[in-house]
Amino acid sequence: MTRTKRHADPLLCTVAAAQGSADQPDALYAALDEALKSAIGHKLFTILTYDEVTGEAARVYSNLPGPYPTGGRKRLAPGPWTEAVLDRGEAYIGRTQDDLRTVFPDHELIASLGCASVLNMPVRWRGRTLGSLNLLHEACWYGEDDVRACLPFAQLALPALLTPS
Repeated sequence: MTRTKRHADPLLCTVAAAQGSADQPDALYAALDEALKSAIGHKLFTILTYDEVTGEAARVYSNLPGPYPTGGRKRLAPGPWTEAVLDRGEAYIGRTQDDLRTVFPDHELIASLGCASVLNMPVRWRGRTLGSLNLLHEACWYGEDDVRACLPFAQLALPALLTPS
């Protein structure tokens, strides 16, 4: 009997291998950026962590540090977005500029970068959202297939979000 060999996804392997680098979390975040750009696509890519106690999000990675520098913090207001992404751990897809306008106070800056759609993918551990991968691109770029494709990448970010830098 012949066995059919399965091959691991090379982009996932690259991200997994980056976890072994001593230069953490930078090596992992850069590998996630490149892999997700290739697998799904994005113009803007950020990684946020969430603090349940303060209700704040902190930006720990950005591929565009000029308009979106790391270290930026913002208080998150309760609403449909926080209930979905933070409380229930569901991905959020905003398909148009109008979708982004209703959720993000910085929608004008987002639009100025040529972005009109978003995929916010939560990173979960033990039933809690610790952070999110945030991919932004032109209008109508993201769909449900992208949520499934992004999930393993999001979970590969987990060690960096669990380990203080």
